[in-house]
Amino acid sequence: MPENVALILRFHLMGGEDVSVVSGDFEGEPEAVAAIARAVDERHSLVLMRARYDRETDVNGMVINLANVVSVRVSKTDSAEAGQYL
Repeated sequence: MPENVALILRFHLMGGEDVSVVSGDFEGEPEAVAAIARAVDERHSLVLMRARYDRETDVNGMVINLANVVSVRVSKTDSAEAGQYL
């Protein structure tokens, strides 16, 4: 089984704010996108067990309420090259 990678999950909220979370909960980008889509479709929160909020150094469990999220970008890098939100 492949080792999980650190992914940057950038949530764009209805109010216009962007929130970044670094997560080690997924094997890759496709798995992260599928888990987020499933949580949105089922109206559940996204549960992460190995996450860091923004630039914090501590790894914690985190529950993210997706009710006010407009879009999510999943990337291995956090830079302008990662693209814009749709």
